[in-house]
Amino acid sequence: MFDNGISRRTVLKGSLAAGALGLAGTPAFADPQWKKFAGTKLEVNLIKSPRGDVLEKYAKEFTDLTGIEVASEQIPEQQQRQKAVIELTSGKPSFDVVHLSYHVQKRQFEKAGWLADLTPFMKNPDLTAPDLTEADFSSAGLLYAKDQKGAMRSLPFSVDYWIVYWNKDLFEKKGLSYPTNFEEMVKAAEALTNPSDGTYGFVARGLRNANVPVWASFLLGYGGDFLDANGNLLTDKPEAIEGAKLYQRLLTKAAPPGVAGFNWSECQSAFLQGKVGMWLDGVGFAPPLEDPTRSRIVGKVGYGVMPTGPKAQASATFGDGIGVAAASTKKEAAYLYCQWAVSKLMGARLLQAGGGVPFRNSILNDKEVRAGVKMPAAWVEAVAGSAKVSRLGLPVVIPVTEFRDIIGTALTSTLSGGDPATELKKATEQFKPVLERSERS
Repeated sequence: MFDNGISRRTVLKGSLAAGALGLAGTPAFADPQWKKFAGTKLEVNLIKSPRGDVLEKYAKEFTDLTGIEVASEQIPEQQQRQKAVIELTSGKPSFDVVHLSYHVQKRQFEKAGWLADLTPFMKNPDLTAPDLTEADFSSAGLLYAKDQKGAMRSLPFSVDYWIVYWNKDLFEKKGLSYPTNFEEMVKAAEALTNPSDGTYGFVARGLRNANVPVWASFLLGYGGDFLDANGNLLTDKPEAIEGAKLYQRLLTKAAPPGVAGFNWSECQSAFLQGKVGMWLDGVGFAPPLEDPTRSRIVGKVGYGVMPTGPKAQASATFGDGIGVAAASTKKEAAYLYCQWAVSKLMGARLLQAGGGVPFRNSILNDKEVRAGVKMPAAWVEAVAGSAKVSRLGLPVVIPVTEFRDIIGTALTSTLSGGDPATELKKATEQFKPVLERSERS
């Protein structure tokens, strides 16, 4: 199976180049079931990313294991999305396996019926290793992968949890501890802010569109959501407004000047200088913080799970998956590739290389896997803790970009004095017809 002891020990001790071969040079995953589709050739469509790099780097191992040949291409994200949609719409895609961005494409792919149902494959012991179970994926991963009827339309691959990066030195100088709730977070942010010496307590994205996940992180803590069970917008409800008020307060009272124009890169740059107490963003932005050539705060960074809101603790979650095209004539072989892609061995490699964070809890909770991670232990703890409180960070709708543009404009307006309730009500009314048109088409 995928979790062979020899290969795992080899990989987890850092010898990634040893691949999936045992000590005697035989395939570590040796099991007759994997050879069932030997001779098949798969076409795989990947997003150009560290995740795609890892899959391509070790593709020969999959071929050695299964006898299945793989031809894959990595395409930059925006172009890959366009190519996938055009080909899937045609009904004759050139690929059997497709890499998808859940937070952008989930609803579109499901509504169009472009992905095969993997549920029967997962229940088939001739196709699925016993350690691959639904229960091993984080709750957000399952929400992303399953359709409205509960069918698995893909396998959750790599996740981006939102965490709080915090400067331990600045906190210590003020006698502060890491905040456990929103109220403590606000107090800490304001206590750390001293514009006269260029120190600020909090930074997060203020730029239109990019800022929506920041607000979503607060919205979820207030017990809110984007849509109700009938698909009606909730973005002008009290919970959404309270989230916007908190967003406004932190970014106007405790953030650096010009934050309304900040995307993640500007936030990261500010935090790297050692003059910002907290930065709220995705876990994937951590490596430069521990790089002595880029960071003034190496060894001084804390990594925290999102503090608890008045109604809930929630880590806004984004991610990607890997699925089988419904039009493929090689679905079982394609499923084996997807299963290999999210296996414990490949997930450990992904995590240890800093290329992504697996959705599987068994990988994140494995002490041997953690021992091989280059990032500090606190980062891994924050990842594992976030998995337990993961919630989708954007609504599952087709016009996600329009949603981010419209709601993001409202949020940016609050930074120049706009009233959160007024701005969100206006934005909600503006987005309603966009959403209705997308569901009718």
